[in-house]
Order: sequence, then C-alpha cells, then structure tokens
Amino acid sequence: MRNRANAKRHPHDDAPDTADAFRRLAALPPGPRRDTLRDQLVEAWLPMAHRIAGRFRSRGESHEDLRQVAALGLVKAVDRYDPERGNAFESYAVPTVTGEIKRHFRDHMWTVHVPRRVQELRNRVRFACQDLSQTVPGRSPTVTEIAEQAQLSEEDVRAGLEALESFTALSLDAEMPGGEGGYSLSDVLGAADPALDTVVDREAVRPRLAALPERERAILYMRFFGDMTQSRIAERLGISQMHVSRLINRCCDRLREEVLRDAA
Repeated sequence: MRNRANAKRHPHDDAPDTADAFRRLAALPPGPRRDTLRDQLVEAWLPMAHRIAGRFRSRGESHEDLRQVAALGLVKAVDRYDPERGNAFESYAVPTVTGEIKRHFRDHMWTVHVPRRVQELRNRVRFACQDLSQTVPGRSPTVTEIAEQAQLSEEDVRAGLEALESFTALSLDAEMPGGEGGYSLSDVLGAADPALDTVVDREAVRPRLAALPERERAILYMRFFGDMTQSRIAERLGISQMHVSRLINRCCDRLREEVLRDAA
C-alpha cells in the first residue's frame, strides 16, 4: 500500500499551499501590499520553476539562463492566474513556465550550436555591418572595415561572419542547385554502415570463443560460420540434434553474459 501511494504522488509533491494567498492577491488593489504578496508567491513557487528548467539542460543553453527564463514564466503565471476558475495554480503554472522556456529556444537559440564567444562575435560583427551599411552604401563592407568598426581582429571578424551563416541550418530536404531532375542534400550524405556493428560484435566475442572448450567452439563455428544445420552437426559429431541445440543455447548465453559484463 505504501509503494502504491508513493506512485500516485504528484511530480511536485512539495508544492506550497498558496490557495489562500492567491485569493487574497486577487482581492488586493495595486500597491505595496499586493506587490509584497506577489513577490512572496513567486519565491514560494521558484523551486518548481527551477526543476522545470532542469529538464532542458544539455540543449546548448546555460542552466543559469534557463532558470532565469523559467522565473520569468513563473512571474507571468502568478500575474495571470485567476483562482476563481477553480483550477490549482500548479496546473496553470507548469505549462506557462514550460512554454516560456520553449519559446526562448525557438526565438533565441541557434539551430547549430556554437560557442558563446562566437555568438558574441557574431553580434558585434552584425552590428558593425549595420552601422557601415549607412556609410558605405551600394557594397558590402570589407573585413578590414568591419574590424575597425567593431574593434576586433580580422580573424575574429571572419569567425563572426561565418557564424552569421550558422544561425539557421539547411534542411536535409533542401534541393541542391545544379542537379538534373533535382535532388536533396540528404541524397548526397553518407550513412553509417551497419556492417560496422557486426565487426565490433565479432571482435568482442572473439576472445570468448577462443576460451570455450574445443567441442563447443567447433559446434559454434560449424553453425554460425559454416552455416550448417543442427542435424548435420549432430551427424558429424555423433550426438543427438537436441544435444547440439542445448550446447548452442548454453554457449550463446555464456558469451552474451560475458560480453555484457565486460561492457558494464
């Protein structure tokens, strides 16, 4: 019964009980008292917002930035929540905070991950190009001009210019120019060779096969490398087909366990 009860606990089972506070907040007019209560509610629910932000780690954005975005979503949820509708605040806040984080990724993140320093170079180069477009109309500014305007080295300017082309990724379904009949980028990309997995598996099993008794090793080689049926193997060794089957299953189980144990 105890395990069953724990399984039904809410994902945010430490959520604060703020129902009365939200009702008081809705009844208060704008002013210091309302602002204080609002700040207290945000602070009470901030751990939940941080947990939601933690779900989006390792996606190219710093954890601290994600926590700030989640906090912003939480503030919006506190300001917009209407307790008169009868829904718990959490059921409104979770999708609001999650949506704010997803919107941040959509609007501010790169489809191609680049280091933060390169992102900063991109912004400085972009702003310098915008400024120079007013003084050198009719042509693109040179690397030297951009470097002087942005106070960067020419090498940094080139890195920033490359980053300008990396903010969005080309779709694999994009049609490539110059091809007869049209073909997409995915058509010219290589693919992983499934035979490579077989090579890895064989190399992992090789020393274990060598360690088997001679008869078991011979049976496995005849079955899997000589492509012989169990009946033919039994006939050659003078044993029953059922005995051959048991030996093959036992050897395969043993090899599998040893390979998995070494991998772990």
